[in-house]
Amino acid sequence: MSAAKITKLLKKALLENGEMSHALYEHELKEQVDYLYKGLKRDKEDVVFVVTENTGDVAMVLTTRNKTVYINEDARQELMKIWQANYANNVEMLIPSMVRDLVNDFFAVTGVKVVKTSKPKKAKKGWGFG
Repeated sequence: MSAAKITKLLKKALLENGEMSHALYEHELKEQVDYLYKGLKRDKEDVVFVVTENTGDVAMVLTTRNKTVYINEDARQELMKIWQANYANNVEMLIPSMVRDLVNDFFAVTGVKVVKTSKPKKAKKGWGFG
């Protein structure tokens, strides 16, 4: 399938809440979950997710550090929770590399490390800030 068609399919599945294929998950991704988890542990990531495409169908799996596995729409929803307001921007940035992988018959694998951010501290008076 062409890169343009895969791009369109990924945007629909990941950004427009499109339907994903459970049969494709079963056929291509289910047997990869243990391997993905080992990579997650080795790389000290918090989650890893994989997207695949085959004959116009898209499937996705996401696994966490505690071995929770999310499939397709549940995986997308979990990634939305993790990335919150940055979800759409992050996915838009990742789609070109995902397409490159998929066009070359590889899974699109992405590891994620979650960074906790704190609110900026208010400047103290007397230090030239107030």
